[in-house]
Amino acid sequence: MPNSQRKKQAQTLRTYRKVHRLTGALLFVFFFIVAVTGIFLGWKKHSGGILLPKSYKGSSIDLKTWQPLDTLNNIATQILKDSIDPNLSTELSRIDVRKHKGMLKFIYSEHNWEIQLDGATGALLNIGRRHSDWIENVHEGSIVDGMLGISKGWFKLFYTTVMGGALLLFTITGFWLWYGPKRMRKEQRDR
Repeated sequence: MPNSQRKKQAQTLRTYRKVHRLTGALLFVFFFIVAVTGIFLGWKKHSGGILLPKSYKGSSIDLKTWQPLDTLNNIATQILKDSIDPNLSTELSRIDVRKHKGMLKFIYSEHNWEIQLDGATGALLNIGRRHSDWIENVHEGSIVDGMLGISKGWFKLFYTTVMGGALLLFTITGFWLWYGPKRMRKEQRDR
């Protein structure tokens, strides 16, 4: 390999190293947050009810025997107010229907409580905190949208684009920081 080509490769490696180091330094805190919250989210279903409440079984998986959703929602709302706090918002994020377990989860958008009810009887199966929801919001950046009142998830879009792009950049520059010197040594030996 001619000396000028070797110098050019060395310069390319130095540039990749600078980009790799600078990006890592600028985004260190964010990568740390994504890594830690990602570990928690990976373990949420195996946390023994700490991060995500255990799902309990209802009495019937036959939807024909279930109470109407409106009735079940009224029951869940009353339980929320009586058992947790009468001042909590009853604004639903979603109703998670688990037909195969005979139950429903009422998940609220303004707080991290969930109410699990038997679909057929309306009996309370469990009241639990969904810590995994706020951990997910931190992981994806949507917590900032909520805190700053940014609509349509623009911060989340920006954050995930930057983090995904940085991860892609780290993969490319990291590969060349590993492969480039090997290639240069091989070409040096072959001369």
